[in-house]
Amino acid sequence: MEIILKWVLSISLLLFLLPNMSTSEEEPVKAVLIDFLHKLSIENKNIDSDLLWNTSTDPCTGGWIGVYCDKHNITVQKIVLEGLHLDGYIHLSRLCAERPITVLSLKQNNLQGGLPDDIGGCKRLTQLFLGGNRLSGPLPSSLSSLNNLKRLDISDNMFSGPLPPDLSKISGLITFSAQNNNLNGSIPGFDFENFDDFNVSYNDFSGPIPEGGGQLSYMSFVGNPGLCGEPLKNACPPPMTQSSSKKKMKMLGRLLILLSGYIVLGLVLLCFVVFKLIKRRKANNTPEKLVGGAPERRSSGSSSSATKSTIEGGGHSSVTKSTIEGGPSRSEYSIATTTENSSLVVLQNPSMNVRKTLRFEDLLKAPAELMGRGRFGSLYKVMLEDGRTMVVKRIKGWGIEREEFEKRMGRLDEVRHRGVLPALAFYCSKQEKLLVYQYQPNGSLFSLLHGNQNGQAFNWASRLNVASNIASALAHMHKELQLDGIAHGNLKSSNILMDHHMDPLITEYGLAPTIITTNQNLPNTFESDVYSLGVVLLELLTGKTVQNNGPELARWVQSVVQEEWTVEVFDKVLVLDGSSEDRMVHLLRIALKCIDPAPEARPRAGEVAAMIECVKEDEERSLVSDTSLVGE
Repeated sequence: MEIILKWVLSISLLLFLLPNMSTSEEEPVKAVLIDFLHKLSIENKNIDSDLLWNTSTDPCTGGWIGVYCDKHNITVQKIVLEGLHLDGYIHLSRLCAERPITVLSLKQNNLQGGLPDDIGGCKRLTQLFLGGNRLSGPLPSSLSSLNNLKRLDISDNMFSGPLPPDLSKISGLITFSAQNNNLNGSIPGFDFENFDDFNVSYNDFSGPIPEGGGQLSYMSFVGNPGLCGEPLKNACPPPMTQSSSKKKMKMLGRLLILLSGYIVLGLVLLCFVVFKLIKRRKANNTPEKLVGGAPERRSSGSSSSATKSTIEGGGHSSVTKSTIEGGPSRSEYSIATTTENSSLVVLQNPSMNVRKTLRFEDLLKAPAELMGRGRFGSLYKVMLEDGRTMVVKRIKGWGIEREEFEKRMGRLDEVRHRGVLPALAFYCSKQEKLLVYQYQPNGSLFSLLHGNQNGQAFNWASRLNVASNIASALAHMHKELQLDGIAHGNLKSSNILMDHHMDPLITEYGLAPTIITTNQNLPNTFESDVYSLGVVLLELLTGKTVQNNGPELARWVQSVVQEEWTVEVFDKVLVLDGSSEDRMVHLLRIALKCIDPAPEARPRAGEVAAMIECVKEDEERSLVSDTSLVGE
């Protein structure tokens, strides 16, 4: 009985002491966090009050803005202080000593100074985001000791000096963004296959791009005049060794000797020719050699005429050059083709009366401008004599029978949707196919996202509307052409044009030759169209460019979402514009369903269109609600 009583008293004492012990350990952590924040902010002395950082409340449960804890709300793990106009300095020694911080994001502020060497003490860091500040100086070598680091963003700062040489030894690094700094030296030998995002553009790096860098986009390295090698256009000079230098000098000596011999031989031949000419002139001047009569003078004249270019060896459709008669030479382009069965089939189109006015001869002689080349052919902008502008798609190497192609074009002409650009006419031969479309001057969705927007606002509402229209158009085509087995086969943002109302038009539907696609090892099926639609949705949400049909972008998005860092996925333009994060996340989930690795698990295009329509309706209800609140 006495033993049991002692045991009960010990347990009671321990339960009494545990809360006090926990409180005494938390107090230093709070002080360190608030001290870290004060050093980040110089001008705003009340930054702790603004963010509700208070020693009287718990960092995990007291509503501290920018502080995120583990799932048990016990330990601080993430600190996210973005876009808060912080103008101070980074001090990390005490912070990392007190708590195992895994994520630190201070991007889009005005922080100054350098990155301290004590960053090496933050051993648990997996993500470090410092982009968009005024940080300067060299990167500390201790940065290379962060072996758990997966994402590192130091872009848009003023860092200088070389990269730490051991930075490339962080095996788990999948994001490295260092663009728009003053970094120099050579690029370490990273394992580029591991990266979802790698960018060192617009610095002062020099030397050859390491092995494996050629598989990345040239945009990852552009803006470094001293860099060479793939994927950049300027090739690296071959390395100069001492032995090769000696060989070159020896070869140069031999070349000089050989050249001297040729010069001597040339002088001898010249003297011989001069001697012969003098001797012949003397012979011609003798009376007995003189031929009577005036010599016949050959008149020479020049005539200018226009030269019509043709393609030798079969006369396939091509870009050719011609000259203008009676004036200075200039380059023009025209589309030439074979005369074999040169009949242009004009399709029914209620929007344009082209059946009587569009002739094959007009297309052949009209000037044409090459707009681009792709996997399946070339695209030309053709200007007819009457002022109309057309686009001609030329497809070569498609082994489809003429009858089957004509049947396919007729079926596509029957199945119309306002979101799909119809062909006006087509030409078919064994060697090639030509398709004629109405020109759309507002460019493609790709150029709107990644190029010149021509003053057009492309906010969240516009992108959601584009996503809804594309999905609806694709769903209609899939429904009508299911039995025909005609999918799009090559859906991407550059194949989606914007009409005069800035609404999307899917182009080139059903015109991709059946091949094995690179992104999922499947033929051109309806399931692969849904995958491509998902990639377009990701492109709208992230603002990132797509390479190799989108698997890199899909992997990057999935890895970020798995790390519960979803907001990092979205385009900064959308985030800064205050777009609804809930509805963006909803659209992101739809996109992730579309890119499911298992084709049978992907939704149908009609289901995707219905899901996006729900998001759109929710957005419209929210706008109406906001408007009514403003009216009140």
